[in-house]
Amino acid sequence: MRGIAIAAAALAFTASAAFADDIMASRYGNTVIATDPSGVKTKIYYKAGGTFTGATGTTNFTGTWKLDASNNLCLTFAAPPPGATNPTCVPAAAHKVGDTWAGGTVTLVAGIQ
Repeated sequence: MRGIAIAAAALAFTASAAFADDIMASRYGNTVIATDPSGVKTKIYYKAGGTFTGATGTTNFTGTWKLDASNNLCLTFAAPPPGATNPTCVPAAAHKVGDTWAGGTVTLVAGIQ
């Protein structure tokens, strides 16, 4: 699903400068919401232990995440949803709660939404 790919890419850009040593820290306990061009929302929730859960439309997914040596965020789905590849890797960059990016299609919101 395109929404998952957008969310995965977008999630890689979500970290606070306050957590420079762990660019994933701003994601823990928060929600990344990506909206694809057709309006389908994908939500992903990251945990500090290297796991994630999420949903796009009515499809739930789980998996593991890691940062590689080049600072790419790589998501490996337990069972890839339609349209997702295993692993899905995207460059990681810093953002903070409240930021919206990727042309306004991705937002990091406070708390579990």
